[in-house]
Amino acid sequence: MTLPASLDEAVAALAAMPAAVPVAGGTDLMAAVNRGLLRPAGLVGLGRINEIRGWQYQDGHALLGAGLTHARMGRPDFAALIPALAAAARAAGPPQIRNAGTLGGNIASAAPTGDALPVLAALEATLVIAGPDGARREIPVSHLLAGRDMLAPAELIGYVRVPLLHAPQVFLKATGRTGPGRATASVAVVLDPARRGVRCAVGAIAPMPLRPLEAEHWIASLIDWDGERAALAPEALGAFGEYVAAACIPDPAPPADGSPPPPLSPAVLHLRRTVAALARRALGRALS
Repeated sequence: MTLPASLDEAVAALAAMPAAVPVAGGTDLMAAVNRGLLRPAGLVGLGRINEIRGWQYQDGHALLGAGLTHARMGRPDFAALIPALAAAARAAGPPQIRNAGTLGGNIASAAPTGDALPVLAALEATLVIAGPDGARREIPVSHLLAGRDMLAPAELIGYVRVPLLHAPQVFLKATGRTGPGRATASVAVVLDPARRGVRCAVGAIAPMPLRPLEAEHWIASLIDWDGERAALAPEALGAFGEYVAAACIPDPAPPADGSPPPPLSPAVLHLRRTVAALARRALGRALS
């Protein structure tokens, strides 16, 4: 294993060994190796790169190092900065996972159940990608997750740029078992008073987080942005939840022969109800 001391050294090591795989916490990588799904020809360890293990303020944004662990993001000082991301980090799994797993790894692995992903989508975060010869480029996190912008073999996620909204934001998830575990559905809701907007992203139910844009615009039009953003009526919160769930888990398309569409299966119907409940609760907590 190669152990570079800087981001540019890590990029150079990957350029010199195109078949090598970068590894930080290794929570996803080693699981794949142990299951026989991956046999990397070499490893470039990122654990000694101090520049990506913290964060800094930059033009109204937080520039988060990709090496930040879930445990570090879950601490109170980080929670005061980006509450929803801290909540997602605290829900990422048992202590051994939170202590090892990193923000950059969560993004690079792009597992649908990655807890940080819907939060970053709702925050409209961007990624700072490090390339050869000190090159840097920025892409929206949603583009990478959707496969529209792919990392080149000698590129690494160096930082995540997140706008500091100084407004309520909430992350909630449902799991199939008691306590922290893999999400069956998750929802992030972010209020953006400066743009009079509500941003919502639903995770774990599709290959990448889903943004129900029409539901966002509709609920934002009901909020008194010039007042104290008093809680909406329960009926409006419930309607928002249903709107989000129907947008992310739509009814089946009618058959070509004009017969009625088939009903949702019990499992899918349960998932839709779960998403609706999470969205309703998340918005209610954000507004309160």
